[in-house]
Amino acid sequence: MKPEFLYIFLFFTTVSFAQVNDSIRAFEDDPVRIQQTVQTEEEYDPLAPATAAFYSAVLPGLGQAYNKKYWKIPVVYAGMAAGIYFYNINDKDYNRFRDAYKRRLAGYQDDEFWGDGEEPLISSDRLINAQRTSQKNKSVSLMVAIGFYLLNIIDANVDAHLKQYEVREDLSLQPSFDLNPVNSKAQYGLSLTFRLN
Repeated sequence: MKPEFLYIFLFFTTVSFAQVNDSIRAFEDDPVRIQQTVQTEEEYDPLAPATAAFYSAVLPGLGQAYNKKYWKIPVVYAGMAAGIYFYNINDKDYNRFRDAYKRRLAGYQDDEFWGDGEEPLISSDRLINAQRTSQKNKSVSLMVAIGFYLLNIIDANVDAHLKQYEVREDLSLQPSFDLNPVNSKAQYGLSLTFRLN
């Protein structure tokens, strides 16, 4: 990096930090602004997270509506619907494989997996493996639906906690750029500021 660009960059960052600090000082010195800020702060409600979690447990997505995070409601329902949809598909497949296997055990050769010839298209051993796979997929699909339901409750609770979290400028992290006067090289660093009121 050329030193000219570095000097220009340092000049503009210094000017911008100075403007931010001046506006903060002007805000702190104006009692009308401080009064307006105090009046706009909402009162802390310790039961809000429990209320949001309860609403989500009763009706999925209701806790997200309580927190005014409406965009999360379709995500919750899409996840739960996908789990239920694949559970139903795997349940139907499991029943098809099981019924065909039972008919073969009874001596029939007319199931949908037999075909037209003397030999079956899918062997009985493959039908047993297909039943096991479908049973496993049913369990996974059910766990996905339950997982989305539980995540819905946890999300509503955590979001209600974070909604009431106070964000003030007591803690700030700013980059610092200095020019070393001895060797004329740039020095980079971070400045951590913590103010106690």
